[in-house]
Amino acid sequence: MADYQVSWHSVTVDEERQDARASLLYLIKRVELAVRKRLDEVLSEHGLTTTQYTALTALEGNPAMTAAALARHTFVAAQTIAQLVRTLEERGWVERRPDPSSRRQALLALTPAGAQLLAELRGPVAAVERRMTEGLTAAEVRAVEGRLRAFRVALEP
Repeated sequence: MADYQVSWHSVTVDEERQDARASLLYLIKRVELAVRKRLDEVLSEHGLTTTQYTALTALEGNPAMTAAALARHTFVAAQTIAQLVRTLEERGWVERRPDPSSRRQALLALTPAGAQLLAELRGPVAAVERRMTEGLTAAEVRAVEGRLRAFRVALEP
């Protein structure tokens, strides 16, 4: 059994002992991977990836975005966004609209089918979050949310 971390994906046999000594960054990454795994399970039933879901939710919150803005909100490289958008368009979840302020670019928006898909996924996605926080009080969940926001603000330029 290894007593050190080789990569973010390393798993030791004695995970509880490992987590007790782990850095905060390592624990955050482990949570991220666990959340991603659960979301992948829920979303795959709808033929959707976690990245595609993230893009749809970004568009839901920002009704008209450029592809570059969507890439930033989806945490993917600008080069990756073209294929992602193409797939979402082909499935009828996203559409391009002319940008009134620029003839050279289009704005992306959810279609009614995309909005319906997100509505169908609200319950299953919320169940993942409930599972993750089931041992916490509402006040503890708010405290965790506040700390995570503070961590993000401290690290962003």
